[in-house]
Amino acid sequence: MPKLALTIPPHHPQRPQHCHYHLLLFLLISAINAAPASATITNYQRFKEAPQFYNSPTCPSIDTSGTNEMCFDQAVHVAMTLDASYLRGSMAAVVSVLHHSSCPQNIIFHFIASVTTNHHHLSHTISRSFPSLKFQIYPYNSSAVSGLISTSIRSALDCPLNYARNYLANILPPCLRRVVYLDSDLILVDDIAKLAATPLGDHSVLAATEYCNANFTSYFTPTFWSNPTLSLTFAGRKACYFNTGVMVIDLQRWREGDYTTKIIEWMELQKRMRIYDLGSLPPFLLVFAGNIAPVDHRWNQHGLGGDNYRGLCRDLHPGPVSLLHWSGKGKPWVRLDANQPCPLDALWAAYDLRQTPFTLKS
Repeated sequence: MPKLALTIPPHHPQRPQHCHYHLLLFLLISAINAAPASATITNYQRFKEAPQFYNSPTCPSIDTSGTNEMCFDQAVHVAMTLDASYLRGSMAAVVSVLHHSSCPQNIIFHFIASVTTNHHHLSHTISRSFPSLKFQIYPYNSSAVSGLISTSIRSALDCPLNYARNYLANILPPCLRRVVYLDSDLILVDDIAKLAATPLGDHSVLAATEYCNANFTSYFTPTFWSNPTLSLTFAGRKACYFNTGVMVIDLQRWREGDYTTKIIEWMELQKRMRIYDLGSLPPFLLVFAGNIAPVDHRWNQHGLGGDNYRGLCRDLHPGPVSLLHWSGKGKPWVRLDANQPCPLDALWAAYDLRQTPFTLKS
């Protein structure tokens, strides 16, 4: 694995001098106020073009003649969600994936975006920054899940797009077998092909990093644990917390087992008798905990955004690092823009493609 200090591309975005901050803010607010009311925040995010990334000589060629490129088995398929608030994070994640891949031209991205989002604008934004990227944007109609979402400890967790991972097997092409799901608040510093090749064994539907030292009971309410019928859900399973922001999923097994329905059933129960407090994670734990294939912790150094209640700067967990994940309340681009970054945010900033709208000289 490449050393972390040596894998950062030589791109370091510059923030405006502090003395120009108020002028910059004034100009930006003026531009926003002058824009049409129908414009969305994505209209004001400008991104630079990323470097071109090429396959090494040993990479298999993708011959798409007569086949659906979006389902080619020899490609690494990556699924991510896109929305205005996290678009900057998504772009940085894509850069990091391509930068550290031995076969970047063999990576196909599957982006899921709400039907209410301007897909043409998103496609144009991605194509402009990544002219050679193989990708497709899929519409996600959140109306089905909106009525099932219960309020959680942080309002951002209640966004319907957070639940798109429940429906990947329905949204993505039926011919697609395996996909790596990634959140938008992370960067890779290793070859994603290694993660995509995680063995799932004979029966596992997904693979993720498990954290068995976490207090598993805290993810569910006393109502859940006091009900014998419900608490027996985990009988015979060595159930551990796992982070759903990085998963390798066998979509064919998911479809065969109708796991979307199983997750929805738990969400319907949650609406009747509150059995958890933490957004989209607990239904995954209820269905899969104790039955997943393990992924080395290097592939999800999570929690770098602090906890869900207040901003905290976190250090890396001991051991090697292949993926840094800013799960939690604090996002690196927000802290950098506020000139209040945590030390590790500088690692994320090296992949940031955001183009500042104004250039001011001191």
